[in-house]
Amino acid sequence: MKLRHRPMTMALLGTLVLAGLAAGSLVQPPSAEAFPASSKAAVLNYLRSITGTSIVSGQHNKEPASAPAQYTQQVKDITGQYPGLWGGDMMFRSDDINNRQRVIDQAKTEWANGSLVTLTWHACSPTVASTCEFTGGVNTSISAAQFSDIVTGGTALNTTWRQRMAAVVPYLRQLKDAGIPVLWRPFHEMNETWNWWGGRSGVNGGAKIYQQMRDYFDSQGLDNLIWVWNVQDNPAGGWANYYPGSSYVDVVSLDAWYKNHPSAADYQQMQAIAGSKPIAIAEMGKVPDASLLTNQPRWSYFMVWSEQLRANNSNTEIQNAYFNPRVLNQGEVNLGGGTTPPPARTGAIVGLAGKCVDAAGSGTANGTAVQLYTCAPGVAQTWTIGADGTIRNPNSGRCLDVAGQGTTNGSVLQLWDCNGSGAQSWTYESATQRLRNPQSGRCLDVTGQNSADGTRLQIWDCTTSANQRWTLPT
Repeated sequence: MKLRHRPMTMALLGTLVLAGLAAGSLVQPPSAEAFPASSKAAVLNYLRSITGTSIVSGQHNKEPASAPAQYTQQVKDITGQYPGLWGGDMMFRSDDINNRQRVIDQAKTEWANGSLVTLTWHACSPTVASTCEFTGGVNTSISAAQFSDIVTGGTALNTTWRQRMAAVVPYLRQLKDAGIPVLWRPFHEMNETWNWWGGRSGVNGGAKIYQQMRDYFDSQGLDNLIWVWNVQDNPAGGWANYYPGSSYVDVVSLDAWYKNHPSAADYQQMQAIAGSKPIAIAEMGKVPDASLLTNQPRWSYFMVWSEQLRANNSNTEIQNAYFNPRVLNQGEVNLGGGTTPPPARTGAIVGLAGKCVDAAGSGTANGTAVQLYTCAPGVAQTWTIGADGTIRNPNSGRCLDVAGQGTTNGSVLQLWDCNGSGAQSWTYESATQRLRNPQSGRCLDVTGQNSADGTRLQIWDCTTSANQRWTLPT
C-alpha cells in the first residue's frame, strides 16, 4: 500500500509520518517481495512497460562508501517509504575505493528488498594516480592529445585506463553472479567540461571512450549491465553529437541542473535521441512535481542527488513526489514476482456479498458499464486474467478499463478496446485479495460498499474493506 494524500494538509501528513516513525507506531507499507535473479532484459522490459504511465523513484548515495545508504534512509525518514531505485558510486578517494565492497553489498541488499540498482563512477583521470581528490582528479582538464592516448590501444595512458577498468570488473561481476542487473551510467554528463572525459563531441570524443568501455566489459562477460548514456541539460543543446550509437546504449538519460526540471524542449530532444529506448532523469536536485509527471510521462525513473534531497526540497515537496500516484517506490516495482497477476485463466471474478463482476446487459460495445451483479453462468461474467496484467471479457474481446484514463477516486470501470494503456493494467495482491491499478495506485472497488445488483464498479484508495476483496478464477 502506498501512502496517499488524504483530506488533510501535506504538512500535517508529514508531521504525522515523522511522529509515527519516532514513536515506532506508523503503519508501514507491506514488505517488498525480494526480486529473483533476473536478466537485464527483465529490467529493460519493465521500464518499457511503465513508460507513459508510471515512474520509479530514485535516490543517489554519494561518499562516504562506508555509508552507502545514508541518503536513501533520509527518504524513508521523511516519507515512510524507500525509493524504488537505489543509486551508488564506484568512487575515487582512497578510503571510498577501499570500501567498494560495502557499495556492492548495499546494492545486493537493495535488490533483495525490491529496489532497482544503478551505479555511476566518478573515475580518476588516467593522468593522475588511481585514487584522487575530486578537484584535480575527477574535476580536471586534460589535453586533446592525452585523451587521444587514453582511447588509443598500446599507449601508456590506454594501458593505465584499462587497468582502472579491470579493477572495477570483479565488483560488477559479483552483481552478475547474484543475478542483479545494474543500470550502469559511466562517463555521465558527457557534454560538460567539469570532468576529464567531457565536452568532446564526435566519434573520437566521449562516444569513443564509452564504446570502448562497453566493448571491454562485454568481453568480461558482464551481460548484467544496462548501459545508461547521460548528458546534462546544457542549453547549448546538440546532445546527439555525444551519442555513442544505438547498439551501445540501452537507456538515454538526462541530468537536470541548469533548471529545476527538464523543459519541454529538453524532453523532446531526449525522445528524439532515444527513439523507442527508455528515457530517465538520472540526476536532479529538485524532486519532480505533479506538473512534470503529467506533462512529461515518458520518463521511466528519476534520481535525486544525495544532499540535494534535503538541501533543495521541503519535506512536503518530497512527500508530494513520493505519494504521487504515478510514482513507484520500493515494493511497487514489479519485475514479474510478488504481486503479479496469476497465469492466464478464465471464469468469474467474485466480490462483495458473493456477487460477480458483470458487463451490464451482456454489452460488448466500448463504454459498457462494469457492475456488481448476482453470479450466474454467462458471457457477461466471464473474464480472462492475463499474465500481462489485463482483465479481458472474451465475449466482447474488450478489457476492463478505467474510463478516461482516470486516476482519481470514483473513476468508473467500463469495457474498452484493449490497448495496453495503464488504465487497463491490474495487479492482484493475494494477501489482501485486492485488484490494484498501478497507474492510479487505487483499487477495484464496489461503490459505496453497496451490494445491490447493478452497483457500478470504480477505483478508490486501497483499503482492507470487503468491497475491495475479489476472488479470481481458478
